[in-house]
Amino acid sequence: MKKILAVVLSLVCFSAYAAGGPKQIGISQIVAHPALDAVQKGIIDGVEKCGLKNGKDVVFDVQLANGNMVTAGQIADKFIGAKKDVVVGIATPTALALASAYMKNSPKTPVIFSAVTDPVGAKLVKDIKKPGGNITGVSDMLPIDTQFQLIYDMGLKPKAVGIIYNAGEQNSRSQLDLTKKAAAARKVKLVERAIASSADVAAATNGLMGQVDAIFITTDNTVVSALESVFKVANANKVPVFMSDTDSVKRGALAARGFDYYKHGLQTGAMVCRVLKGAKPADTPVEFQHDLQLVINAKTAALIGFKVPAVMLKNADEVIK
Repeated sequence: MKKILAVVLSLVCFSAYAAGGPKQIGISQIVAHPALDAVQKGIIDGVEKCGLKNGKDVVFDVQLANGNMVTAGQIADKFIGAKKDVVVGIATPTALALASAYMKNSPKTPVIFSAVTDPVGAKLVKDIKKPGGNITGVSDMLPIDTQFQLIYDMGLKPKAVGIIYNAGEQNSRSQLDLTKKAAAARKVKLVERAIASSADVAAATNGLMGQVDAIFITTDNTVVSALESVFKVANANKVPVFMSDTDSVKRGALAARGFDYYKHGLQTGAMVCRVLKGAKPADTPVEFQHDLQLVINAKTAALIGFKVPAVMLKNADEVIK
């Protein structure tokens, strides 16, 4: 009798995930760079933090599109063929590729996006509070005006600021528009350089030299993936580079007021977990991250002969020495 009762209790306690095998989660990432890599790690850790063990309750299939939209489409098709239980697109291009493929071929499968600046403008969702359909996620909509102000808080009074962006990416265009407004509000000239691929970044940076007093880079995935090209040219010409993500400061930018993208991933992972446990994307509002960190690279400041105001060093969340 005791043995039968033990078996019954075991069956009652047996995880629904284990009963049907581990849930399959597909993650499609547009390109590899520290900020998006941090998002990816955060997603995986976030799912585990909610009680679903990697390898037992869930299995992750992480695919990299290497900045290629054709590859992003192929990854989406692969996930559909593998019958993933939920798929995640890191950054707008891969999120769009997943949304398009799943809308046509597997409309009931949840699609979650992460690190997407303008989900409504990208037509991933119709409404932030009521996404509808089977798509929702976490947006990294940036407070561009606050980030652009950092240039001035660091003691600069620029006549012109340069920006490099991928004209073919919705995220980049949305952030460019916000940057234009920030520059116009301060009556500073914004010198734009549009690129089509990471191979164009070095030439675009060279084209800014002699015309700008500083460079401001948003979370443009194409540019961020080739930041070393920006730093090499800018540092040689003693032009400070300001970023929208803190991971890029560790790579050599002068400073940034930005998000912790690992935390952004954790927030996305928690949403993925809720969806796996029954939450409907249509009824799950798009979430945002609001906490900004100030990170300053003292090594870069010394390299380009830039004197960082003492108050900024004191208030920084991290100073890289």
